[in-house]
Amino acid sequence: MGSFKQNTRETFLGIAETINEKWSDFIQFLREAWPLLIVLLTILMGVWWYADPPPPRQVQMATGSTGGSYEVLGKKYAEYFASKGVTLELIPTKGAQENLVRLSDRSDPIQAAFVQAGVERPKNISGIQSLGSIGYDPIWFFYRGPEVKSSDFQVIAGHSKYFSSRKVSVGVEGSGTHAQTSRIIELSGLDRAGLQFVNFPGEKAVKALQSGEIDGAFIVDALEAQNVQTLLHDPELHLVTFKRAEAFTKLMPYVKILHVPEGAFNLQRNFPSQDIKLIATTTNLLIDDRMHPAIQFLFLEAAREINGKESFFAHRGEFPSFKDSLWPESPVAVHYEKNRYPLVSAYFPFWLAEFISRLLFVFLPFCVIAYPVIRSLPSYRTRLMYNKINRLYGELKSFEQSLLTNFDLSQRDDYLKKLDLLEYQALNIQVSKRLAGDYYTLRTSIDYVRNCLNRGVYPYQLSDGIDPNL
Repeated sequence: MGSFKQNTRETFLGIAETINEKWSDFIQFLREAWPLLIVLLTILMGVWWYADPPPPRQVQMATGSTGGSYEVLGKKYAEYFASKGVTLELIPTKGAQENLVRLSDRSDPIQAAFVQAGVERPKNISGIQSLGSIGYDPIWFFYRGPEVKSSDFQVIAGHSKYFSSRKVSVGVEGSGTHAQTSRIIELSGLDRAGLQFVNFPGEKAVKALQSGEIDGAFIVDALEAQNVQTLLHDPELHLVTFKRAEAFTKLMPYVKILHVPEGAFNLQRNFPSQDIKLIATTTNLLIDDRMHPAIQFLFLEAAREINGKESFFAHRGEFPSFKDSLWPESPVAVHYEKNRYPLVSAYFPFWLAEFISRLLFVFLPFCVIAYPVIRSLPSYRTRLMYNKINRLYGELKSFEQSLLTNFDLSQRDDYLKKLDLLEYQALNIQVSKRLAGDYYTLRTSIDYVRNCLNRGVYPYQLSDGIDPNL
């Protein structure tokens, strides 16, 4: 038994020889199969860049008018995107109608927008999908002066005690406020003839109401919006309760009823002075249907992080969800709602998680195509080596046949050179262990023919006195 040192040395030598042999086989494999490998690599890169391109690092999003909740909400989304290494550029607009038009314009760089549910689709708009609803937008009606009975706001025979003598803002045309207010006025049967409706944007309507320029203002916005908070904290203003809220939910299926207990907005001054009902639409997160899936997941994650928390009107985890959207649902959002987010996103940063997801998306289908090809390469190499050995066997056989019929003793040196050439060609064949037997049989056969040439004066010819028919 050898010493431990000797055994260790022999073990490492064996490992080194094995590694060297495998490396030599690999190098030989590359020399023989490099054209096929280049083709497979080209296919992989093509699929990588064209079938599943990387997500953009900058996205444009339409928000809304200045001072509205969409402006504040957009900034929160931009901060979340920045933490993931993506720039979310916020584009202020007049409102929902403009957002829809720009989002549907295939040449416009805007790819996402906040839009209230129930806003009428402009004609011939397509290419828009929904990532779901992300929050409630109550329909507020503030007014100044003495508190008015709820019955005074009801419309009877096209007339209302309040609206007949007041100047009221119904939002700028093209905005969600104007769309929702117009629908309410239409359903109520209020005759617009002779009424003093003005189209002020949210911030201007707030200032005009506080200064007394107008008597009332419709605003459709979130509770947290600056405009809404300003009006809620003004003690000279009152808030209308939608006494027939249930009726509006039947006529406007996309709205929900929100209950506000007495004193919930300001307990010290007991505002509101009684339990009231508000009707609310929802904010939809709409996207260009060409948006990269990874960016869609990022929007959904932002919505879950920002809008999924408990709020005054919403329960924890209530948003994002699909509530009363008139737009087709994004397949990515449907997948997200059922499965949440890709597993890798929970453990890796956004760009690394997206890279891994793309790698799985591209690599797995590629393997389905490449696996049988790569699997066939060893047999291809074996067949290639076998064909080289057979070719030399064929040349040796033809050479022997020519010696039987055309042997010339004076050319024996040339014959031996021919055999040396065949042996040299055989030595340059890189064969696997599987074909080692055939390889050395070829070498032996060449040597056998050489010995025949060297064994007598007349090789490959019968000696005198021998009957060839024996």
